[in-house]
Amino acid sequence: MTSTPDGIASATAPVAVTVADERALIPLATRLAAALPDRAFIALEGDLGAGKTTFVKAMAAAMGVDPTTVVSPTFGLIHVHAVPEREPGPHRLVHADFYRLTSRAELAETGWDDATCGRCWSFVEWPQRIAGALPADRLDVTIRIDSETGRTFTFTPRGGLHLAAW
Repeated sequence: MTSTPDGIASATAPVAVTVADERALIPLATRLAAALPDRAFIALEGDLGAGKTTFVKAMAAAMGVDPTTVVSPTFGLIHVHAVPEREPGPHRLVHADFYRLTSRAELAETGWDDATCGRCWSFVEWPQRIAGALPADRLDVTIRIDSETGRTFTFTPRGGLHLAAW
């Protein structure tokens, strides 16, 4: 596993980044936002309370979206946030929580295909619930709780599109 102090490396292997607290997510999210393609899929895994939504808030801020508008989509399943227009870059941030899904058929009923078409960054909490529908080209992010405020983020690029992020 490759690990650097700022979490930036050129690798196809997983990259682990340890952050001491929520404020330390800002530079990480800023760097990742600058490196992701216009259309990206980020699969977020971690225990309840690991910080999946907090990570999406940091990414939203890096994209120019007010992070206070980003809340857990546990009950709405999918939240779509417009991104201030810029070229290049995504036009929408899609934040989904599929913890309550029980089948791939339910995914189609959510409007997922419409929400994720075009230039957008899709962040999915509990991606294992839609394992059969995950794109081969994605960035897997696993969040491990190290302490009350500390977390380790492991970034694993899948496919070639997301390799440039690291």
